[in-house]
Amino acid sequence: MLKFIEALRKRLQEPLPGEAAHNLMASVTRSNIKFKTKPDSQTKESAVLLLFYQDEDKIKLPLILRPVYVGVHSGQIGLPGGRMEEGDKDFFETALREANEEIGINPADVTVIGHLSDLFVFASNYMVHPVVGYMKHRPTFLTDPREVDQLIEVPLSTLLDKSSRGITNIVVSGNMEVSAPYFDVDGHTVWGATAMMLSELLSVIDDLEFPFEK
Repeated sequence: MLKFIEALRKRLQEPLPGEAAHNLMASVTRSNIKFKTKPDSQTKESAVLLLFYQDEDKIKLPLILRPVYVGVHSGQIGLPGGRMEEGDKDFFETALREANEEIGINPADVTVIGHLSDLFVFASNYMVHPVVGYMKHRPTFLTDPREVDQLIEVPLSTLLDKSSRGITNIVVSGNMEVSAPYFDVDGHTVWGATAMMLSELLSVIDDLEFPFEK
């Protein structure tokens, strides 16, 4: 685990694949509805946490199933995270604070090793800053039911397995159909911005030139 983390830390200091990796899991709109593709003065800043930890012989990271609510990300799989608040000094602090609020992660137990490329989510008009960190032990999770319907602990090996990827049609916003690449995680369809950020993470990991326990 520690060799993997150190190699990943070093790789994250180098140029990131960014859009090329995002596009591998980007959805294609199958209607005439047009979305803006660039942030504007109303765009909100947010951050998410991609957190590695070891659970027995597996390296894992947590995803969350969001509750059903009135909103564009209702019932979707996501990474712990949320909107940057006025008191946050940077997006690293935002990611750690939100992970604490949503799934009970103690920020003091997390070592931040870098970040991925920013990703603009046009559906909700958020600029997302993905933060990468690790813990030396499995967290004691405590989920907030207002934010999290289910915690999903995903082995890294599942995401690296090419057979976990597919393409499906998903209806969003009531009447818009998109063709969406996705990861199948224990029967859950992980698509959209979350899949795009995971795609970049996996692309970075693919660059690591040594075997490690997944």
